[in-house]
Amino acid sequence: MKLKILCGTIFCMLTFAANAAIPYRTEHIDKPIQIPMSGNDDQALARLRRFYVGGMYDFTLWNDGEDLRGKNTSSFEVVAGVRPFDIFRVEANYIHNSAKWDKFESTNEIAMLNAFLDARIGNMYRPFYRQRMVPYVGLGIGAAWNKSDDVTIENEFTPVAAVMAGLGVELGEFFALDFGYRYMYMFTPKFEIAPNFSPAGHQFRVGARIHF
Repeated sequence: MKLKILCGTIFCMLTFAANAAIPYRTEHIDKPIQIPMSGNDDQALARLRRFYVGGMYDFTLWNDGEDLRGKNTSSFEVVAGVRPFDIFRVEANYIHNSAKWDKFESTNEIAMLNAFLDARIGNMYRPFYRQRMVPYVGLGIGAAWNKSDDVTIENEFTPVAAVMAGLGVELGEFFALDFGYRYMYMFTPKFEIAPNFSPAGHQFRVGARIHF
């Protein structure tokens, strides 16, 4: 008799325990998983501030060659860029350029496409947007439309290549100053008095970017 009572009691307790466990299991299975979208991951800048526009002032030291002596010039450019990743951006430039030598000068309308690598430390090592100094390097290719009032130019359309390095100073999440250097090489325009001369210049650049 006692054995029957004991077995009945154990059976009832097992049934109660099983029913009590069901809500607990359901709660854990059905609870949605929340993925936080904060500004502290290593792709936050590219996600939140993917695009930018800006402008640059260029001071150029032009090369010598073929009995020509280069002179210093100033020019301006506008830039527009997109940032697929925090450390990589692609930028388009339009440059109104002037080039001078002791025997003639030329003006160039230049369109370029550039790729940059930013030396940005991952956000796991810094609070979001706290790395103010961001060094960078880059490569660029493009085309120039050349004209001159002093000499005849055989190739009015010439390819252009460039290498760049610089430092971006980020003043918050929307605005950055840009201090850079660019070596620009223009393939031979074939000037009348210097048919084998290829203009090249050391350009020191300063400007600003607005991120959005």
